[in-house]
Amino acid sequence: MSAPGRARGRALSGLRRGAAVWLLLAAGSSPLVAQATADDSAAVVAVIQAFHASLARGDSVAVLGLLADDATILEAGGMETKEEYRRHHLPADIAFAQAVQGERTAPSVTVAGEVAWAVSTSSARGEFRGRAVDVTGAELMVLGCTRRGWRIRAIHWSSRSRSR
Repeated sequence: MSAPGRARGRALSGLRRGAAVWLLLAAGSSPLVAQATADDSAAVVAVIQAFHASLARGDSVAVLGLLADDATILEAGGMETKEEYRRHHLPADIAFAQAVQGERTAPSVTVAGEVAWAVSTSSARGEFRGRAVDVTGAELMVLGCTRRGWRIRAIHWSSRSRSR
């Protein structure tokens, strides 16, 4: 074998050893990662449940307290900051949550370090502001871990009539 071929072989051998060491370390630490993720997932779900419960109670202070200061809310084809949401859509979201009975699926949560995202679906049926409501919806929330715990950084809601 030529000198360049031997050097390439040693380099590949070193890469294999390095990869093997990395895999052993990762495998050995996976229970700790899994435990932290399970604890974080439960905390993320608790924040989401508290957010929806606060809407249903009409507690705008609690709703806003669960949103990060730089939160973005995507709803009804628009994008709002936390402050814009407070002034515009929050009162209607509270009124809707109080007037219309709905069901939500349990959120599916993914945690990656200090960021988590959760997806869920919902259905709502009833009457709101004199109009019949029968919709299905999808929700995506992105949360960040802060000194105060998990806070909602972004929400995207979409819905459609069930008659489609």
